[in-house]
Amino acid sequence: MSRAELLSFAAIALAAIAFMIAERRLPYNTGQPLLREGFWTDFIFYAFVQSWLLGVLIGRGIAWLDAHTAWSSHRLVGGWPLAAQVAFFLVSHDLYIYFFHRWQHRSRVLWRLHEAHHSGRRVDWLSGARSHAVEILINQTVEFAPIILLGAAPAVPVIKGAVSAIWGMFIHANLDVRLGRLQYVINGPEMHRWHHADDPEAYDRNFGTKLAVWDWLFGTAYFPDRARRKAERYGLAEVVYPERFPGAYFQHHALSVRPFTDGTAPVTAAPADR
Repeated sequence: MSRAELLSFAAIALAAIAFMIAERRLPYNTGQPLLREGFWTDFIFYAFVQSWLLGVLIGRGIAWLDAHTAWSSHRLVGGWPLAAQVAFFLVSHDLYIYFFHRWQHRSRVLWRLHEAHHSGRRVDWLSGARSHAVEILINQTVEFAPIILLGAAPAVPVIKGAVSAIWGMFIHANLDVRLGRLQYVINGPEMHRWHHADDPEAYDRNFGTKLAVWDWLFGTAYFPDRARRKAERYGLAEVVYPERFPGAYFQHHALSVRPFTDGTAPVTAAPADR
């Protein structure tokens, strides 16, 4: 493990600890336990086992593609300042994620891959780790392939990966934080928790991850006055995902291939799919 990778791992671990402590001190939804249902499934299977296995698979796939194309040798972005490289890939990938995420809520096939991410009835710093293996395979390939193939500096995927991991924990965290006017630009828990809410007013809204500006620009933002109401219920209204460890992870993936004729249309998908 390189020094940059070690520092990245340390930053992610420290951020996770900080979010766990902060959730106890300033919760968005009170009474939510630290070891909520599904915690060990998300922590062990999604965050560690799946993340490691898919990381190896994606890395080898990108290496194979580069070996047969030599695209990285052109170093198309390698001459840019490091900060510019990181910013370019952060913004461009975030825009991709916005549109792909929005498409997942429109397509019943893609929704089945995304459904697990919405299945948790409690949302906290760890909830972002729960994503179907195929969804991760698609999104992280799109995330890291351009970085490698465009010849970015070796530090770029490490920094980008750490930012994505920490920001993913932040937007899902059970934190009562208010970003004020910044919420029109960057995303935080006060908007993203509505995306996970089992509330008809919030369905198909707030698709952004790091940047909230996409939702405001493209008309998908939902941000009610905090004094008026807060997100209280989460999960899927018509499909109950099992949470018992250790079988839940495998059951989640089995549910993604159930027949479409089973009468459990996604309630957070587009109207045409309901």
